Amino acid sequence: MADDDHSAISAQHAKSLFAGWKAAPALVLAVSGGPDSIALMWLAVRWRRGLKQGPRLIAVTVDHGLRGEAAREARDVKRLAQSLAIEHRTLRWRGAKPKAGIPAAAREARYRLLAQAARQCGASHIVTAHTRDDQAETLLMRMLRGSGIAGLSAMARESERDGVLLARPLLDISKAQLIATLAKAKIAFADDPTNRDTNFTRPRLRELMPALAAEGGDAKSLARLAARLARANDAVEVLADGAERYLALKGNAGDGFDALAFAALPEEVRVRLLRRAIDKRGHEGPAELGKVETLLAALDRAAVERQPRLKQTLAGAVIHLAKGRIRIEAAPPRRGRKG
Repeated sequence: MADDDHSAISAQHAKSLFAGWKAAPALVLAVSGGPDSIALMWLAVRWRRGLKQGPRLIAVTVDHGLRGEAAREARDVKRLAQSLAIEHRTLRWRGAKPKAGIPAAAREARYRLLAQAARQCGASHIVTAHTRDDQAETLLMRMLRGSGIAGLSAMARESERDGVLLARPLLDISKAQLIATLAKAKIAFADDPTNRDTNFTRPRLRELMPALAAEGGDAKSLARLAARLARANDAVEVLADGAERYLALKGNAGDGFDALAFAALPEEVRVRLLRRAIDKRGHEGPAELGKVETLLAALDRAAVERQPRLKQTLAGAVIHLAKGRIRIEAAPPRRGRKG
């Protein structure tokens, strides 16, 4: 099948998409009611029917309480799930909603609720319907925010969140193919107008995609770039692991590094080692990449200027440079302000 066609996904193709999760005890399918997640549920059910033994499927819809249509859409998903003979649950994001940062807050609430459902169901994975289009948009968003290599790797096929694994079987599939799949199966889906609301970053970037595609930056090429960056990130992580072992041989006592041995390492590796140590021992993490880079520059200046000491606090950790050693330990709790 050509990557850029609008053909429906075949049963055989669906089988290959989900094959990696055949041995899972149960899978929670995140189904909002839009075309991507409805197609995910349809494809997962077709795949599961072809197995003699396979995971239990549970469709979960999160109603954020932000749109009046959401409750009806959840009921529509429930009816479709019942017609496909799988379980369905609707979870609601209750409580006050923030006035700013709604997309991020809603995303956090959605994953928290999905993780709770997964634990209750004994599911090893939450399966989401992120597509190649989503991957391209995520890469662009992170580029604009100045992310490092790890961030520009965008979304992985499998990752961990809130103690549960996230599975993304559709990362190489275009939204157009999913819509074609639903059209062939004569399955309706909801249209969420917030996906076109240019008050939010992702819809604004989505409007730019045709112009980027005309210059060669279509979703396929951007997703390919994310995959290449993920490959590079994996390689750097291996180097950082090796560097940790190297520093241990140089007298690492578990709370820092030999300054000379540390200074000899590549800059990207040093940034990662600092960040790992700060996140491990600090209590206000994760440490921001830019602040870790600033800290590393300060350590380098101290070495060049032959300063005998340096002390900084970052993300709930204290970083000391003294007597040829960089030590990182937990910072004392901050004192509350007196009213």
